[in-house]
Amino acid sequence: MLDHLIKGATVVDGTGTPSYTADVGLRDGRIAVVGPPGTVTEEARSSEDATGLVLAPGFVDPHTHYDAQLFWDPYATPSLNHGVTTVAGGNCGFTLAPLHPERPADADYTRRMMSKVEGMSLVALEEGAPWSWSSFGEYLDALEGRIAVNAGFMVGHCALRRYVMGEDAIGGQPTPAQLERMLALFHEAMDAGAWGFSTTQSATHSDGDGQPVASRHASPAELLALSQAVGEHEGTQIEAIVGGCLDQFSDAEIELLVGMSAAAGRPLNWNVLTIDAAVPERVPRQLVASERAREAGGRIVALTMPILTPMNMSLGTFCALNLIPGWGDILGLPVPERIEKLRDPGVRAEMLRRAGSKEAGVFRRLAHFGRYVIGDTYSAANEGLTGRVVQDIAVERGQEPFTCLVEICANDQLRTVLWPMPTDNDPDSWALRAETWQHEDVMLGGSDAGAHLDRMCGAPYTTRFLGDCLRGRKLMGLEQAVKMLTDDPAQLFGLRERGRIEEGWHADLVLFDPERIDAGKATLVHDLPGDSPRLDSRAIGINAVWVNGVETIREDVVTGAVPGTVLRSGRDTRTVSTK
Repeated sequence: MLDHLIKGATVVDGTGTPSYTADVGLRDGRIAVVGPPGTVTEEARSSEDATGLVLAPGFVDPHTHYDAQLFWDPYATPSLNHGVTTVAGGNCGFTLAPLHPERPADADYTRRMMSKVEGMSLVALEEGAPWSWSSFGEYLDALEGRIAVNAGFMVGHCALRRYVMGEDAIGGQPTPAQLERMLALFHEAMDAGAWGFSTTQSATHSDGDGQPVASRHASPAELLALSQAVGEHEGTQIEAIVGGCLDQFSDAEIELLVGMSAAAGRPLNWNVLTIDAAVPERVPRQLVASERAREAGGRIVALTMPILTPMNMSLGTFCALNLIPGWGDILGLPVPERIEKLRDPGVRAEMLRRAGSKEAGVFRRLAHFGRYVIGDTYSAANEGLTGRVVQDIAVERGQEPFTCLVEICANDQLRTVLWPMPTDNDPDSWALRAETWQHEDVMLGGSDAGAHLDRMCGAPYTTRFLGDCLRGRKLMGLEQAVKMLTDDPAQLFGLRERGRIEEGWHADLVLFDPERIDAGKATLVHDLPGDSPRLDSRAIGINAVWVNGVETIREDVVTGAVPGTVLRSGRDTRTVSTK
């Protein structure tokens, strides 16, 4: 007997081939049968008519930070709502394990680091996760059997260094014995099912004390030794962040990334390729790394988002504005001193100069302050400004836009929420995106779901992208769009029998209405532990989501089932060799 029968669906199977109408039967977590409408005669415990609806494989998000959130939110919302059934975590060198059992303070350090570098609520981290593990395997075991999505995790370089070197991980170099211990710890994690190795060398990543995170102090020799260790395990990957990911790679960064992938003989992915027609040289430069990797026996894959994900800003709390050269020192001052500095015309002029300089890289995009939209305000002086564009207010007041913005924020004691309008929403940029997506070493992803919770909401990229393909710009056909969200990332990670609708494969499925599929506007909700805020977005047009054959979402509401699996390397992933 079938567990469930989906009748008359338009099947888009993930391979990119033309869609077809079929009945699809599920049994014991697998796709038991796919047949022409009316030909599946086996009895089913339940069934539904899916005429006019699209049935696709569950989407695979290759870059998330759900490492902590899954403990208080096993449904990985809102990703699961938007059809994501498999998430990759442990990215950017940041994981919650391993933790040294004799140093309880390391857990506090890790929480403060994650709060600073990934924008997670410190209260939620403290109250929402058990922190009961020491080894990486114990961390994976703590999630097993209690999550609604499938989840795989890289081992974070920062945790490895902290475990072995303690406080010397910041600023220090491992002794030969410490490097051996780090490698042994890494192999332990891989034997337990970690997907691979992740690291960051980016200057934007600092810990809770404001110091460069541990992995930033690693030498190329250390990184290559860990990369080589990746290749000793089945079904593994590398994920790496360097400073040039934000704008353009240096020659040394390309050499490092190529060396790491070649040493492992495994794919390396990085996040995120920003595509902007105003900077036409960026994409070719970033893809040089992929070309050189292939020549050296490696493979480097760039993740890029198929939508524009708004990220709000604030002069009052840590955000991307702090990462503009020269801005961090000012925005890190106590609020009264910060306001005084910001009101100084000379200080503002220097801040604007630095924001528009070449050294600001991709953060130059944030310097168009007239294009900011005012979000939430908190003072009577700012009443009626929410939703208005700074340029219009500045003209009314006879002020320069940044001066106007500063005064608005000062009225709110810098609590004002600011939404920059994208500078790359032009036809040429979208045409360049459509062209770049075709490259064999470019893959859709980079949502950062689970991180930067009150600043951005990248999780809905799947539904928004499909809605745009079906009813918007139509840059991609439906079949190809689904392939890019399912089979492509599944193939990169070597997921066994996931990413396609095929008899015998795992029944990770999403049923949606092609006339409606989309994502709602991001709104602030207070549903984290400690009543902390995050941005959420409702899914539109998603009828149902199944994970391992069990219904987890119906009409944008979680069912309460937790059929997800902690996906472990080797068992659930096969090796994707670059040789």
